[in-house]
Amino acid sequence: MNKAIYDPKQDPRFQHPVIDQDEWRERFLPGGETIPYRYMHGYFDGTSVKFAFCFPPAERYENRFQQYLSPFPGPDEEVASIGHTGTEDRIGFALKCGAYYVETNMGSHSQFGGNRDDKLTWQSSAAAAEYSREKAMEIYDTAQRPYGYVYGGSGGGYKSMACIENTGAWDGAAPFVIGSPVSLPNTITMHVQGQRVLRNAFGKILDALDAGGSGDPYAELTRDEADMLRELTRMGFPPLAWYMEAKGVIDAGSLPVLLPGMRMRDPEYFADFWTKPGYAGSDPESDACKDRIVFHAKVKAVHRADKAGERSTEDGLNGVDDAWKKQLASGNGAYLELDALPEGDNLYLEGLSMIFQDGEAKGATLLMDKMMRYKDAPGGIVTIGMCYGMSDLDETLAKVRPGDGILLDNSDYIAAQSYYRHQVPEDLSFHAWDQFRNADGTPKTPQRPPFPVPFTGVGVEQDGEIQGKVINIQALMDESTCPWCADWWRNKIIEAKGSDADHRTYFMERCMHGDVAAIGNYMVVNYVGALRQALIDLSNWVEKGIEPLERTAYTLGEDGQIHTEADVSRRFGIQAIPTLLANGQKCARVRVGECVRFTVDVEVPEDAGDVTEMLFAQQEKQLAAMETETNGVARLMLGKEMWDGALRFERGVRCKVRTAHAETVGSFDRPGTYFATVRIATQRNGDASDPFTQVLNLDRARIIVE
Repeated sequence: MNKAIYDPKQDPRFQHPVIDQDEWRERFLPGGETIPYRYMHGYFDGTSVKFAFCFPPAERYENRFQQYLSPFPGPDEEVASIGHTGTEDRIGFALKCGAYYVETNMGSHSQFGGNRDDKLTWQSSAAAAEYSREKAMEIYDTAQRPYGYVYGGSGGGYKSMACIENTGAWDGAAPFVIGSPVSLPNTITMHVQGQRVLRNAFGKILDALDAGGSGDPYAELTRDEADMLRELTRMGFPPLAWYMEAKGVIDAGSLPVLLPGMRMRDPEYFADFWTKPGYAGSDPESDACKDRIVFHAKVKAVHRADKAGERSTEDGLNGVDDAWKKQLASGNGAYLELDALPEGDNLYLEGLSMIFQDGEAKGATLLMDKMMRYKDAPGGIVTIGMCYGMSDLDETLAKVRPGDGILLDNSDYIAAQSYYRHQVPEDLSFHAWDQFRNADGTPKTPQRPPFPVPFTGVGVEQDGEIQGKVINIQALMDESTCPWCADWWRNKIIEAKGSDADHRTYFMERCMHGDVAAIGNYMVVNYVGALRQALIDLSNWVEKGIEPLERTAYTLGEDGQIHTEADVSRRFGIQAIPTLLANGQKCARVRVGECVRFTVDVEVPEDAGDVTEMLFAQQEKQLAAMETETNGVARLMLGKEMWDGALRFERGVRCKVRTAHAETVGSFDRPGTYFATVRIATQRNGDASDPFTQVLNLDRARIIVE
C-alpha cells in the first residue's frame, strides 16, 4: 500500500510557532525525588493549536521525548497534565526516563460539533513534535535528532494510531485500550443496553463468574436476560466486567456526549426504531417498549442552579475515563418540582430527557438526574444532570414558569442502545457482528448508513501502515471498548506490513478501561505500570535494538472473547499470573473457627521481572501485605484481628518462568460466604521502589463458612 506520509514541516499552517512562556519549574516525584525542568508554552500563529514542552536538565536528558494524546481535545488540553501528581504524573515519568514531555490541545475546542477538521488532531500533534525537536536541539546544543514516542488511550488511542500510521514524526507509539473504526458509538450503546436489560441480573452473573462460582452465568437468568448477555458477550463485552453494575455502579460512559451526534447524523432512526418492523421498539412485548417512559407533567416550582466556579485549565481531566466529561454542563443542584411523576415498579429512569412543552422555554431540553417522590403529596422533585448538546441550563431555567408543561421521555436514549444491531459492517473481518449476519454475510437486521470514520475523531481509518515500532496495551475487562479491537488492528498491520515484527500486543488480565493508577480493589487492578514499562521498552527497542517481550499468546473465540494461553511459559506477555487457593481449592467449605490454609502461586513470564509485592485480603474489605525483601524472606504485615498463623515464602524458576509461592492460615468467626483476594506486583528488575513500573494482577478464592 502506497500513501502519502504527512510532513508537518511542509504544512503552511505550522510555519510560525510562538513561545509565550518560558520558565524553570520543579516536579516532585513519588518517593521524594525532585526534578527541575524548563517549561515552555506556545502556539502556532494563525491557528488554534497550542502546545507545552517540559525539558529536563541537560545532565538528565537522553535524547528522546514522550507525547501524550488526550481522548478528547479541548481548548487548554496542552496543560491538562500539569496538575497530575504521584504515579499519575506523566510529566514526572518522562523526565525520570530522560525524556522531555510534549502535549498539545490538538487545535480543538471540542471533540464534537462545529466545523472541525478531524485530521487536525494528529497533524497538529505532529507539528508540535517536530517543533519540539528544533527547540530540544537548540536547548541541548546538539545536532542529534531526538527520538519521539506518542501514546494515548481510548480516543487518544485512535489519535496515536493515526499518528504512527500517517506521519513520520514519531519513532514509536504505545496506543492503549484501543477501539476499531466501528467501535463508536456501538461499544458505548451496547454497554448501556446491557445495563438496562440486565439490571436485575448482575448479582447472578457475577456470582457464577467469580472465584468458585458455577461458571455458567446464564443458568439463573430469564430468557430475555440470557439472550442479552449472550449477544453482548459475542459482541466482545467481557462478562466479568459486569461486576461494576453488580456493585451498583451504573455509568453511561460517554453516551451523553455521543447521543447528540447520533441524533444529528441519523435523526430518522429515532422514529424508525419505534415504528418499523425489524427494530426492537416496534414490538410492544420487547424490553425496549416495557422500559419506555413518555410522561406529561406540569412544573410547580423552579430551583435555579448554584453558580459553578471556573474549571481549572490544569484540572487533569485528560484520561480515558474522564476527558469526555469536559464536554458536559453540570446541573449544579438545579431541580424542578412537578405535579406528577411516572408510576410503576422497576422504572427505567436513565437518560430521561425533560422537554418543555410550552411557555418561554418551549422546545428546550434538559437531562434528568434523580427523581424523588413526595411522601404526603402528589408529584415530587426531578434534579438536573450533566447535559451535553442540550439547551443552556441557566438560560432555560430562567424562562420556566409554574404551570409550564414538561415531557419526561427516554425514547431516544433507549433507541440509541440498539444502534449497533443496525450497523453491521460490510467488512466481514469484524466478527462480532456475525450474529447479525445471514449465511451469505448479508445483514439480518435493517441497516442504517454507517457512521463516518470522522466519528473516531481522526478523519482516517486505521490501515496498519505503521511508520515505526508499536506496543499496544489492551485490557481484558475493558467495559468501554472491546479487547478484540487489538487483534483486529494487529491483523491490519500484518496485512499491510507482511508481519507483526514491529508490533506487540500485551493483553492485561483484571484491567478495565481506565488509565488511573488508583484504580484497584478486590476485583480489578490497573494497567498503568505496564503502560509505563511499555514506553521504556519501546525506547530500548527503537534506540538500542533490544527486542521487547513476546506478545501475549491468545486466540479470538467464536464467543467474541480474547482467550489467553493458560501455560505462562507459552503465554509470554508482560503480566504475571497469580493463583490463590483456599485449602487447595477455588471454593472451600469450612466451619466457623476452622483453620483455612491460603496458598498463593505466582508465575512470571520469561524476562518479565520478579515479584515485588503481594497484598492479601482475607475478606474483600481487608488488606494485608506480604512484602518480599531483597534476601527473599517475606514478612506478613497483618493486624492480629485479621489473621492467625504463619507465612512461608519461596521463589523458584520453571522453564524460564520465575515463580513465587506464599502461604498462610486464617479463620472466620461468623457463618457466611467470603472472598479472599491476593494482589501481586512485578517489576522488570525486581525493584519494589520504582513507583511507575509495577505491573499488577490479582486472583480470588471463595470460602463458605457454615
